[in-house]
Amino acid sequence: MAARINTSLHNALFLLNPFNTPLNTKPFTCRNRFRFSKKLPFYSQSSSGKRALYCTSSSQESGVDGGETFVLTTPLYYVNAPPHMGSAYTTIAADSIARFQRLLGKKVIFITGTDEHGEKIATSAAANGRNPAEHCDLISQSYRTLWKDLDIAYDKFIRTTDPKHEAIVKEFYTRVFANGDIYRADYEGLYCVNCEEYKDEKELLENNCCPVHQAPCVARKEDNYFFALSKYQKPLEDILAQNPRFVQPSYRLNEVQSWIKSGLRDFSISRALVDWGIPVPDDDKQTIYVWFDALLGYISALTEDNKQQNLETAVSLGWPASLHLIGKDILRFHAVYWPAMLMSAGLNLPKMVFGHGFLTKDGMKMGKSLGNTLEPFELVQKFGPDAVRYFFLREVEFGNDGDYSEDRFIKIVNAHLANTIGNLLNRTLGLLKKNCESTLVVDSTIAAEGVPLKDTVEKLVGKARTNYKNLSLSSACEAVLEIGNAGNTYMDQRAPWFLFKQGGVSAEEAAKDLVIILEVMRVIAVALSPVAPCLSLRIYSQLGYSVDQFNSITWSDTKWGGLKEGQVMEQASPVFARIELNPEKEEEENKPKVGKKTGKAKVKVVEQTPTVAEA
Repeated sequence: MAARINTSLHNALFLLNPFNTPLNTKPFTCRNRFRFSKKLPFYSQSSSGKRALYCTSSSQESGVDGGETFVLTTPLYYVNAPPHMGSAYTTIAADSIARFQRLLGKKVIFITGTDEHGEKIATSAAANGRNPAEHCDLISQSYRTLWKDLDIAYDKFIRTTDPKHEAIVKEFYTRVFANGDIYRADYEGLYCVNCEEYKDEKELLENNCCPVHQAPCVARKEDNYFFALSKYQKPLEDILAQNPRFVQPSYRLNEVQSWIKSGLRDFSISRALVDWGIPVPDDDKQTIYVWFDALLGYISALTEDNKQQNLETAVSLGWPASLHLIGKDILRFHAVYWPAMLMSAGLNLPKMVFGHGFLTKDGMKMGKSLGNTLEPFELVQKFGPDAVRYFFLREVEFGNDGDYSEDRFIKIVNAHLANTIGNLLNRTLGLLKKNCESTLVVDSTIAAEGVPLKDTVEKLVGKARTNYKNLSLSSACEAVLEIGNAGNTYMDQRAPWFLFKQGGVSAEEAAKDLVIILEVMRVIAVALSPVAPCLSLRIYSQLGYSVDQFNSITWSDTKWGGLKEGQVMEQASPVFARIELNPEKEEEENKPKVGKKTGKAKVKVVEQTPTVAEA
């Protein structure tokens, strides 16, 4: 059924990039719509005669450049159901990026939260015997609980049912309306309740099924308010052409450009049949469409509680965002709808939208109907936050789809965290206690004079930094692991246990070797802290540092030379619990494979140092 819009729009004249701003020049950053400069890359004359400001930002470096303040966001997660592993994956990645940026000395504002309005929320609440407000309170709290379990150190948690958010949404709506970009019209089309949007017939599957949710769309006819998205087709094309890093990875940029090239259509921004939402200003019979509501959470989150809530104040506290981190399924809303909405309101665009891939389990798409869901609460309770965080960031190339299998999970975290890193620390501290009374005999800088390992570590630290900065999180993990491999190789080649037995000069050299290896461990603790903060803290603590000292580290602490003569190390104990398969699982694996069975793993529990507040 073809959608029909019965209305007419004012034509708009766009004068694009009149000053021919070069790509490698950082454009003027405006704090509100009333400041102008000859450096403005985009502007338009609206039908009301007011100028709307279209500011973009590009980085001179290949990585994300957030300046002194780095604002990053996860999506605001929809509370129709408790958090799933996909939500956890996005947030783990965002937390790691935030921790790295803090290590660089940036003022980080890490925003997450919950999207709590819409038809699907009301339906889900009713199905569970709750009213919408009670349902939202319950599910929103479950997200906070999971983030605590996963050591997520967010700075702002916004709920779209917060009064301060509603005030920002209404002001934003009023500003876009005043710019002539909102109009009223009848709309008839095919509607996906799960996506909460109307669909074009050409994008639907057989029997008018939504390609995302595999469920039939329903025919609807409504009298709604619309946003003039089509008016912004040319500005969006030019933004992506002049700043191709606005959407990343590059293949996501190609998707967005293809959508825009196929022609943008105005979209409905209100619902007449949905009560659970923010009322449209001056029309309480309609509520604001969930995406025109939720996206504003990235701005309303910046406001302070108990202070004046208005758009200008919110923007002044940190907008534009340095990075929107999202799943690829909501790329269109963030890379097409959201920039056009911001242009209309005269606000700066975010600096980057990064769309990552989906997770599968044992090579199959996850779903309750398939009985193969991956519950994040169960996973973190079973294996701990460090293992969960490390596996997904190390094994999934950030941006691409990734797969989880329990067997591979156990093999990776055992090999990397328990063996390469944990065992190296444990046996080095054991030798130090036995032969040096747990005390360093020399500064690490002096001990490493003329030792090639120091140069190797410094190069790998630089590699890790570059990869963190470029959001290549898997490669950053690999670089840190290479530092551990280099330390193990040095230990095996030098064999300090043998040198101690020889005594004399050989024993003195062995004592220096232990200092060198422990310095390697100190560097690993700093460089791995964005990914596995609790593991890094346990390493740092065994090296004789306090929790406060760990919480004060910066990336400059990866520089060789931190350990000093006379520093006393703590008693050696495993910093990461090796995961062992239970006997039934091991016996099953040794049998001929007749049919596929799944077994449970057991984890050795070690006493852990208190959770880190932030890196």
